[in-house]
Amino acid sequence: MEKAVLNYRVIIEPDERTGTNEPCFTAYCPKLGIADGGDTIEEALASIKEGILCYLEALVEDGEEIPPPDNIEEGLVTSTKISLPKKVKATSL
Repeated sequence: MEKAVLNYRVIIEPDERTGTNEPCFTAYCPKLGIADGGDTIEEALASIKEGILCYLEALVEDGEEIPPPDNIEEGLVTSTKISLPKKVKATSL
């Protein structure tokens, strides 16, 4: 059986568990509007992949269209730290 491979953007960010403030990671897929989490980046990614699959399977069962993939190549989204003089307040930027 042939399978289609759909490439949806997933964003993973450090987070804290509500109520315990324990560190964790949240993963979300903006195109599909779903999110999940895990104790590690790997767990969060595995959880969101399972969530995406379940969501797409439910759409198929309900006879609805599957949203088109983001059409992105694998890439890296990162952040960087910038040092500013203390007199510059980040909220004023």
